[in-house]
Amino acid sequence: MADQPQTVPTDADVVAFVDAVDHPVRRRDAHRLLDLYGRVTGEDPQLWGPAIVGYGRYTYRYASGREGEAGAAGFSPRKAATTVYLPDGFAAYADLLADLGPHTTSVSCLYLKNLDDVDLAVLETILRRSWETVSAPGFGQV
Repeated sequence: MADQPQTVPTDADVVAFVDAVDHPVRRRDAHRLLDLYGRVTGEDPQLWGPAIVGYGRYTYRYASGREGEAGAAGFSPRKAATTVYLPDGFAAYADLLADLGPHTTSVSCLYLKNLDDVDLAVLETILRRSWETVSAPGFGQV
């Protein structure tokens, strides 16, 4: 779990945010992800900061003593790609990522340029497993 800047939830309208995404593919994909995450999490989306659609919450505490709260699942329709956040990282998903389709990753981010090019069943499996892991008691504590 990477040390990340703290983003706080807002009361902003998530659908209005998604509707305002400039890039047509990112906007379309964001609407599809709203449905997918709703199925996976059973939660309503909330805008965290100005541009992250998050679901649920978890508390993290680093060895440094820094504590905070973050969405247990979420995504952001960025200019270059849609960023899917996996707070538990990618170690448990290597086999699935091989079957996902075109993507890139960083420490806890999965970058997708077009959901039409990925296997949505594989993506749903990754998101469901991550949600279950991050939502479990004790996740994020060192």
